[in-house]
Amino acid sequence: MPAVDRHRDVQRIVDSGVVAVLRGADADLVIEVAEALRDGGVTAIEITADTPGAMDMIGEVAGSFGEEVIVGAGTVLDGATARSALLAGAEFVVSPTLDEGVVETCNRYGTVVAPGVFTPTEALRGYEAGADMVKVFPASTGGPGHVKSIKGPLPQVPIMPTGGVGLDNAADFIEAGADVVGAGSALVDDEAAESGAFDEITETARRFTEAVEGARE
Repeated sequence: MPAVDRHRDVQRIVDSGVVAVLRGADADLVIEVAEALRDGGVTAIEITADTPGAMDMIGEVAGSFGEEVIVGAGTVLDGATARSALLAGAEFVVSPTLDEGVVETCNRYGTVVAPGVFTPTEALRGYEAGADMVKVFPASTGGPGHVKSIKGPLPQVPIMPTGGVGLDNAADFIEAGADVVGAGSALVDDEAAESGAFDEITETARRFTEAVEGARE
């Protein structure tokens, strides 16, 4: 595993404003999708570990873009999978749940980790265990108001709502206190990728980026 600068990598994710979640990505198209996202301003890309060939794709993206893109592994459920992702080149790890083994593994190697939480108790527990940020999931269940309610008493905990984040509410989540948002199908249209319409993905990424930047201002 290459040397890492954990604090810098957290900032790279926050600077992106949006983490693109690629679930079921096509290995033959993943580089072109990543290029389209980058061109639209989304420079943080998460490839879910339950995608066939995920580790190879993580390595390919990580080796193709250098500092332009930060690539991570998502849907990581245990420490063993986290370590495999790190060995493949993942620069951050995201989980749908709070598994302290995943957090411990990432802490061991100095890698950014964002476990999934839903309640203030889980958010604080994850942060105290060593998480760099917490993934509020599914974000659609509680909406921006839920994020605001967590952030109120826990302003020190960076939050990334994911699951149900789209162009219609990305700004609302940022205004509620989210540090960055995660978006999957609302950001990356599989049909557009399969048809070669990568400019559509770039345009959607640009609109997401503009929404986040506008809310931050």
